[in-house]
Amino acid sequence: MKPAKKRAAPTRAAAPRAAVDAAFAACPEPARTKLRALRRLILDIAKTTKGVGAIEEALKWGQPSYLTPETGSGSTIRIDRVKPAENQVAVFFHCQTDLVATFRELYPELSYSGNRAILLDATRKLPEAELRHCVALALTYHLRKRKPAKAK
Repeated sequence: MKPAKKRAAPTRAAAPRAAVDAAFAACPEPARTKLRALRRLILDIAKTTKGVGAIEEALKWGQPSYLTPETGSGSTIRIDRVKPAENQVAVFFHCQTDLVATFRELYPELSYSGNRAILLDATRKLPEAELRHCVALALTYHLRKRKPAKAK
């Protein structure tokens, strides 16, 4: 009799990814589709933005979250639907940063929630150019904060 094949242990990345997939699956349409589009956007921006490095995807406070543990370059980004509104999603940023204040100055046409989120209508097209810039700023937030001031 042949010995049973051992199953490979799941990778560390597989468990958080499964949890994030489950969080998306639990969302109603059209929020689910928009959140998945935001996920792709964040991961794409991370790959193409200098200094960001690998992104860790996990659940934080029950929300899909994107961190930069390899480089420490950025501030955590979270995405979720806005409850109980089924047609609204949000991109959340750390409320003790100046990120949302910066976004308000750059893009006053977007909708915001206090100093913590960009609000999006899940039934409308994503404002991709604006979101790409905002996400890139968040993913490089600590890189800008670390730069020493130039001497005059």
